[in-house]
Amino acid sequence: MILVLFLLSFTVAYAQNKTVEEAVNTLTKLLIDPDEAGLKDITMPQLSYGHSSGAVQNQDQFMAALLDGSSDFVNINISEQQVIPSGKTALVRHLMDANVMGADGQVSSIKLHILTVWQKKGSHWRLLARQAVRPPQ
Repeated sequence: MILVLFLLSFTVAYAQNKTVEEAVNTLTKLLIDPDEAGLKDITMPQLSYGHSSGAVQNQDQFMAALLDGSSDFVNINISEQQVIPSGKTALVRHLMDANVMGADGQVSSIKLHILTVWQKKGSHWRLLARQAVRPPQ
């Protein structure tokens, strides 16, 4: 009986982590190829989106920057991802290597440590907060 309960709890935790990872993957795709409906669906209205520069955007500002191209990700690679579930909230930490297009048309590389906070609404994980910091040199 104890083994069955252990396996059941492991299976539930694994499934929860997988759905959070799927939400992270969806967000990553939307950062590269944004669309308004997808961005609105994957984020919470109370979104706090922090950049490594210190700038912080709400949901409307975050979406506008992606949709108007002022924030333009060419590609994104995520590694060292950890999902830390806690009920209807999940923390996700990872390392992001990305290429971004500047306003001058030049592509530059960035490497950031990212912390995201996800909240479960029904069966859907939505981004509540994100903070990026530069790795120590």
